[in-house]
Amino acid sequence: MKCDTFIEALSARVKVLEVTRQCEDQVTALVELNDLPEAVRFLYYDMGGYLSTMIPNDERSINKHYALYYALSMEGGKMFEGDEIAQDEKCFVTIKVLISPDSLTYPSVTPLVPACVWYEREAYDMFGLVAEGLPDKRRLALSDDWPEGLFPLRKDAMDYRYRPDMKDHYMEPEYEFLRPEGSGIIDVPLGPLHITADEPGHFRLFCDGDTIIDADYRLFYQHRGMEKLAENRMNYDQMGYLAERVCGICGYAHSIACIEAAEKAINLEIPARAQAIRVICSEIERLHSHLLNIGLACEVTGNYNAFMHIFRIREYSMKLAELVTGGRKTYGNVVMGGLRRDMTGEEIRESLKILKIIETQADEVWDAVMDDQRQMKRWKGVGILDKQVARDFSAVGPNIRGSGIKRDTRYDHPYDFFKQIEFNVAVVEGGDVFAREMVRYMELKSSVSIIRQCFELMPQTAIIVDPKFHVKPENYALAYVEAPRGDNVHWIMQGSAQKVFRWRCRAATYNNWPSLRFQFRGNTIADAALIVCSLDPCYSCTERVTVVDVKSKKSKILTHKDLKEFSKTQKNSPMKDLR
Repeated sequence: MKCDTFIEALSARVKVLEVTRQCEDQVTALVELNDLPEAVRFLYYDMGGYLSTMIPNDERSINKHYALYYALSMEGGKMFEGDEIAQDEKCFVTIKVLISPDSLTYPSVTPLVPACVWYEREAYDMFGLVAEGLPDKRRLALSDDWPEGLFPLRKDAMDYRYRPDMKDHYMEPEYEFLRPEGSGIIDVPLGPLHITADEPGHFRLFCDGDTIIDADYRLFYQHRGMEKLAENRMNYDQMGYLAERVCGICGYAHSIACIEAAEKAINLEIPARAQAIRVICSEIERLHSHLLNIGLACEVTGNYNAFMHIFRIREYSMKLAELVTGGRKTYGNVVMGGLRRDMTGEEIRESLKILKIIETQADEVWDAVMDDQRQMKRWKGVGILDKQVARDFSAVGPNIRGSGIKRDTRYDHPYDFFKQIEFNVAVVEGGDVFAREMVRYMELKSSVSIIRQCFELMPQTAIIVDPKFHVKPENYALAYVEAPRGDNVHWIMQGSAQKVFRWRCRAATYNNWPSLRFQFRGNTIADAALIVCSLDPCYSCTERVTVVDVKSKKSKILTHKDLKEFSKTQKNSPMKDLR
């Protein structure tokens, strides 16, 4: 079966205590705690894996331990011709370790696999699990004034007492940016609020004159408690609606990944027509997302004419989404077992007409942009993501494909209707802004073709089946969707009835952020905003912090009125202890 080759090789390298299979292409190997770094390194570099996600979990009620799951996509290093695993052997191998609640420590994998750095920093923030040897132990997801000893994703997170030493926790200390050594270095802030960014992110550019020699950044300014909320209050269908609101661009991809993780955990196969429509909707999202980013990459450099034309075309993609789902952006269409809404023949015919308009007009505008020498000078050679850096940090989406690495979940792990679809993975060498935008343009063309194939091939089946839940607590599985920014990976462990025990949502941008500092280096300050734009980041996608009041031990959703009062005066606000 799939994964057996990798488990056999791993067993020859370290002691494997237990092997469990979640589904045909997913297997988990439990190893000794001290073998964790070598096990992950071996699969990552020697066997051709990429880090898909890492899941910390509070399993004290199950086995009296905390657990870490390092999920690797086994597909080959892809650094040169032939450095790829055969298609029928590609799979997901997860390394699992158990951590005693008495020690709360484990050996860091980051020194051997740099892609683990954000995951291990977050494991401390959320669960209090300490990675010994982690080079960067600063907080990641929580604010710097968050009370010590309070870890929001532990199962007993609400079972604590207010302590006197918490009283000044809202006086936030200054974040310590990693400043390079040397004289004459200028510290240039970009953000937290900046005219080129729709969301807050605090970047520090360390410059020698006008040249950026290094950078650091502080994110996670937008806090939401979705993982905790799902554990306590939601069934799976409701989780799908919540997941759709993770991102304003990739919402459909998140809802599919969330629901399919639950479907995989119970081995549920959905009807082929529902599979096809899910693919159609995810490709429509790719259309309006890539048009958005190409337009913004023109706007940031002052090319407002191209920006306006591209956004005019993007409006057609929103109309297309409305025809398929009934909504321009928030669809509410994905449920356990399939979809809520089918398409009529008239809607399909109208959709095909709109696809032709998008294809024709996108080609015309792109040709005009390519003929603009000023635009090309701003894109070419700027913000280069080195191929090895992309490999080391498990970058995803156009960010890694623009560095010449053929990584695409639709190709490596075909899901839903993609098993019947023909398409070419867009790969461009160079690693600069131009390469990433070229990948997006090529994928625009590919998405039009994929949608047409789905309309042509999808059968007249039902769009939903009865899930018939046979829930087995502690079953888990991961699901993945190639969103416009890269693969979104969701991991679900079942609880009782239709409740989830643990939900881990990993957005594409989460894997792309850590390597950004390398893309800044050697460029000018004037190019900084463009480099961030070409990453196509989604800030809020990665930010999932629980909001609690440390005095009352209660969570609270801020109303519009609360926010207005809080903005007027934080000192006298009854919400001053809220984080």
